[in-house]
Amino acid sequence: MRYAPGDGRGKWWPLVAITLGNFMLLVDVTIVNTALPRIAGSLGASFTSLQWVMDSYALALAALLMAAGSAADLFGRRRLYVAGLALFALASLACGLAPGAEVLVAARAVQGIGAAAMFATNTPLLMAAYQGRDRGVAFGVWGGTSGAAAAVGPVLGGVLTEWADWRAIFLVNLPLTAIAIRLTQRHLGESYGDRGARIDWPGAACFTVCAGALTYGLMRGGDHGWTESGTLASLATAALALLVFVAVERRTAGPLLDLRLLRRPSFAVLMAAALLMQAAAFPYLTFVGLWAQNVLGLSPIGAGLAATPLALMSLLVGVFGGRLLQRTRPRLPLGGGLLLIGAGALLHVVLLRTGAGWPALVPGLALSGLGVGAAMPVLVSAALGAAPPERAGMASGAVNTFRQLGFALGIAVLGTVFGDALHRAGTGRPAVAAGYLTGLRHVSLISGVVALAAAVLVLVVVRGGERAGGGRAEGGRGAEGAREADAAPGADGAPAGERAAAHG
Repeated sequence: MRYAPGDGRGKWWPLVAITLGNFMLLVDVTIVNTALPRIAGSLGASFTSLQWVMDSYALALAALLMAAGSAADLFGRRRLYVAGLALFALASLACGLAPGAEVLVAARAVQGIGAAAMFATNTPLLMAAYQGRDRGVAFGVWGGTSGAAAAVGPVLGGVLTEWADWRAIFLVNLPLTAIAIRLTQRHLGESYGDRGARIDWPGAACFTVCAGALTYGLMRGGDHGWTESGTLASLATAALALLVFVAVERRTAGPLLDLRLLRRPSFAVLMAAALLMQAAAFPYLTFVGLWAQNVLGLSPIGAGLAATPLALMSLLVGVFGGRLLQRTRPRLPLGGGLLLIGAGALLHVVLLRTGAGWPALVPGLALSGLGVGAAMPVLVSAALGAAPPERAGMASGAVNTFRQLGFALGIAVLGTVFGDALHRAGTGRPAVAAGYLTGLRHVSLISGVVALAAAVLVLVVVRGGERAGGGRAEGGRGAEGAREADAAPGADGAPAGERAAAHG
């Protein structure tokens, strides 16, 4: 069933309900950054625990996003969206009341499960609620607030942490989710996708085990060594789960991810680009926040403001260049954006020297922000263009899954490098400060090289026969695929069109 809101101002209440949930789940990716030092002091959390506070949310979101899209089609998108909001609220309460780091990490994982249900349903709900020009306005507002979430997250986290307590960054979700649930129940009708389809639970389970074991193994290797039995067991489990996942997907009639898509060079490279871009562009901001507070002595608000040039430049590019980007063949803004992200990260290697303060961050973050603003808006539509029309929903779900997985793996890998620099630094204030700076430079170097490698892959492999906003590519797009691409103006590269509307 498709629901059309009534005329007048009341027709925008569905947009408010959906945008509010989307804003919360995206803010919660970055709102924790500036609160990490206070969390460590309050709970006695180790550096590895802080990594898991970031990663458990992103991992759960990545692992369950495609399965949540299938569940929404089957059981109802509004129903799953409300369930996701409720679970997100309960998990936020648990985060806010957590007595220790272990409880906080577990609650963050549950938060990620709720966020997956919200993320997978908000765009198809918008597609069902609006038609014609109203749909364009709705997706414009939704995309703008998605981009703003990246800019607001660190600052909002800093404000709440400094003026109230770090627990407030989670408790603030409670009234907001209550409002979103009420608006959704009152103003949104139910809609379904293919109700005859089945959820690929075996595939989802294997993917979750693979991602979780790989992340754990990468973190454990940094702490206990790469030949330690627990590290080897974790990495072996990840490899085995991946093999089982491949076997399951090949034999399942309705797979979570049709592996034949990865035989298309453009699609495979775009998935790699989604993962590598997210790993290169955002995780190192976590370590910037730790350095800004623990070494420079900035307040949580100051640390949040120091990291905003990236998000602000990205938002400006999306606002003023979004229409031009959608008219450009995607390999150009995507490849060029990755080059800028890499150049911005490498600029930190040059500028972050002994005695450097937060102004040394601004040029590199601004340059990376230009790259994020250029690349992110076309990423999903490029993936849709590289897939056949009947796999458009699966393609956009996959690219967002790889993005979240890239963030989680980026935190794990870069955190291991950063932590190793701190361990080698020794004791004493000057030595610790030098360790932080060395860790940041190493993290920036890896991020820069990764982004440049992804740029080369995109520019060499991705075909240039299609515009970002529509057209044809490998196998053709079709009208439905073009509509999905056109419905994604957001500067953060959030899902396009009718992602969970038709899972494959």
